[in-house]
Amino acid sequence: MNMPLRREVWDTSLPDWEDRITKGASLVPDLPLNDAMAEKAVRIFKRLRCPDLIGMPSYGEICDDWVFDLVRAIFGSYDPETKRRALREFFLLIPKKNGKSSVAAAIIVTAAILNERPEAELLLIAPTMTIAKIAFKQAWGIIRADAELEALFHVREHLRTIRHRVTGAEISVKAAQGDVITGGKATYTLIDETHEFAKSSKAEGVFLELRGALASRPDGFLMQITTQSKESPAGVFRQELEKARSVRDGRMKLPILAVLYELPKVLQKSWQDPATWPLVNPNLGRSVDEGFLADQLTVARENGPHALALLASQHFNVEIGVGQGGAWVGAQFWAQAAREGVTLEQIIGECEVAVAGVDGGGLDDLLGLGVIGRHRETKRWMGWAHAWAHPEVLRTRKEIAPRLRDFEQAGDLTILAEDDPTGDIIGVADVIERLKDAALLPDAGAVGLDPYGVSAIIDELAGRGISDEQLAAIGQGARLSPEIWGIERKLKDGTFVHGGQPMMDWVLGNARIEQRGSAVLITKEAAGRAKIDPLMALLNAFKLMSRNPVCQQPVDYDAYLKASVVVA
Repeated sequence: MNMPLRREVWDTSLPDWEDRITKGASLVPDLPLNDAMAEKAVRIFKRLRCPDLIGMPSYGEICDDWVFDLVRAIFGSYDPETKRRALREFFLLIPKKNGKSSVAAAIIVTAAILNERPEAELLLIAPTMTIAKIAFKQAWGIIRADAELEALFHVREHLRTIRHRVTGAEISVKAAQGDVITGGKATYTLIDETHEFAKSSKAEGVFLELRGALASRPDGFLMQITTQSKESPAGVFRQELEKARSVRDGRMKLPILAVLYELPKVLQKSWQDPATWPLVNPNLGRSVDEGFLADQLTVARENGPHALALLASQHFNVEIGVGQGGAWVGAQFWAQAAREGVTLEQIIGECEVAVAGVDGGGLDDLLGLGVIGRHRETKRWMGWAHAWAHPEVLRTRKEIAPRLRDFEQAGDLTILAEDDPTGDIIGVADVIERLKDAALLPDAGAVGLDPYGVSAIIDELAGRGISDEQLAAIGQGARLSPEIWGIERKLKDGTFVHGGQPMMDWVLGNARIEQRGSAVLITKEAAGRAKIDPLMALLNAFKLMSRNPVCQQPVDYDAYLKASVVVA
């Protein structure tokens, strides 16, 4: 039955999604679609032929019901009478090899066929130039496989454009890296691999412009088809993914349909069990081969945690977090040692002694500060970290700039102003002075420093009343082996806890272990972009706390708070 589309925002939430995904049911909720438009779109979509398969079978032959449910929702949300679309955005999270790029090409061709707007622009945005060429070849191949479509469209290979000869609508395939992407006039936009935009410092502006086009084109839509990120979600990808989850879970009501093939929380650690594979791979047995996945799992187990994390994220949509990105054993126990409320303020208020560690490099690096306190009753060690970044980091390490902005929002990192060259040194000294004023610093070995490049910090601390005896040079590299082993054990047995800071999740994911004879040392996973300074600062502090320090004469904390200004 065809009914006029309601103007109010449709409820696209799916609160029972965990139950549905475990039963293999559709992840598209029941919606008041325009049946005529929905079925017309499905007929067209099913008729298209897949050009890169032997025999060029139709999409109707090779696709499963989940694809057709999605196509119905996309095109059935359009009302041909009012020329408006009830759902303006679509977000599909699905693992690799489930026909993602092939489906994307077919959807954009279907949109070009059904489009009613003269001279409409249709953008298919791929993450790289190589993938953009593949996407264009797929769309072009779909058209060449059908004589009627070949007569209806004009293809210009050198420009990667496909023009509808009647309406003038034009499909443009662009690469996020290399092409200038603007969305000021796009009626339909399909983004392949949104997670790649996390590396772009200009991504928020691009998405703002793409969405802005829909304001004057109520018949259009923006669709994102992506796998999980190869690193913990950051930047615009994290924002888009969290918004999609909020809509799916009913926490936010927007004209968005989110179809997320990800494991329920209780099953996320069971992704290596083949029984969970069909839950997030709807094309298992079609474009996804179970034997291939089993072979990849065998290889990843042999290659270690980093390879396992990569396999989990790309083929099973398991979000990478701490303990998955790097190969340090301690990272595997970091998450279980997180405790809500472990902050600098709690350390000052509840600990009998505290020490600090500092680590950092040049202007294109982070300056990390780690504080460890020993609880006056439980004797647990409580860790907290902060970092400072000069603007040069954002310019020279553009691929991590969105991630650093996220950490700034979370309160874990301070990005300094252009005219504040010493703000990081002042910030470190401010925290250490707070520990001194609270009478938590020991008389000797209170602040651990990398011996190189610390003169400015030493001068600033001296001006705050920190004595030479309270400063300690901490040997780096293999000399930190006892601390690396020590913190691993304390994380596992629960005698070292921390606040679960998002920045530290990322930092630990960057940490790699190198064996040097009988010693070990922590290095960065990748030069430049992978920062580990806050972790090294914590290890410096860990070395000092391992000496079982005794603090100065304790003071009344309530009186201290009243007499001092607490810096947020």
